[in-house]
Amino acid sequence: MSTLRTGILLAGMTALFLAIGFMLGGQTGMIVAFLFALGTNAYAYWNSDKMVLRMYGAREVDARSAPGFYGIVEQLAHRAELPMPKVYIMDNPQPNAFATGRNPENAAVAATTGLLEILDHEEVAGVMAHELAHVKNRDTLIMTVTATIAGAISMIANFALFFGGNRDNPLGLIGTILLMILAPMAAMLVQMAISRTREYGADRMGGEICGQPMWLASALQKLQAGSQRVDNTVAENNPATAHMFIVNPLHVRSMDSLFSTHPKTENRVRALRELAVETGTAGPWG
Repeated sequence: MSTLRTGILLAGMTALFLAIGFMLGGQTGMIVAFLFALGTNAYAYWNSDKMVLRMYGAREVDARSAPGFYGIVEQLAHRAELPMPKVYIMDNPQPNAFATGRNPENAAVAATTGLLEILDHEEVAGVMAHELAHVKNRDTLIMTVTATIAGAISMIANFALFFGGNRDNPLGLIGTILLMILAPMAAMLVQMAISRTREYGADRMGGEICGQPMWLASALQKLQAGSQRVDNTVAENNPATAHMFIVNPLHVRSMDSLFSTHPKTENRVRALRELAVETGTAGPWG
């Protein structure tokens, strides 16, 4: 169901992108918009992982430089039947983590020093199982494409507002102006909806990969509290990357609504608790 919903939302965002192209330059504008979308996504496909890891100053580690952390990822990747991803640590006091890469064969997982300091072994395993679930579900590619299209929509809309659009379109000049104003907002809402959908899916699969959903539930509660106490300056300066993290790195007390990139932590914990009861792994946490 989540895959179907994601596909529908992505199709809607693409249609919106083409509509802006038509409003800007008629049929030719729509074709140009389509080609532009292909080009930006092709670039993101090959380079987005390197860009974001560089942006956050992530350093690659191995079994010698970070044996405990690397070992956790290695064991979980084996359980998930995934190729071993590259493993990174970000020197950042905010407890958080993300996964990136265009496919499971070219994936990377990264955690902050803040996360490794406050979580115990089991909780780290829960978090990294969640990130590997993103890799297995190819969410890293889906969210890269979504963010790229959303950014392109905003850029083209701004261009049209300054230079005018196709005034012969069915909606006329007023319709064009309204579309250029509302389209970036709509794209943002779709991006957030896709992000929330994929987070719930990764939580469930992550709980299944590590075998103990409550490890992840416990970690999420600590990460949510920690992320609200500690600034992530890079994320604050690059809010378009916020959806990549396991919890929102920005200081926004968001609700589980259209305007949130992440589901509300309480709802995620509740779903994980239900999964633990369902699988008979609730233990003392249930």
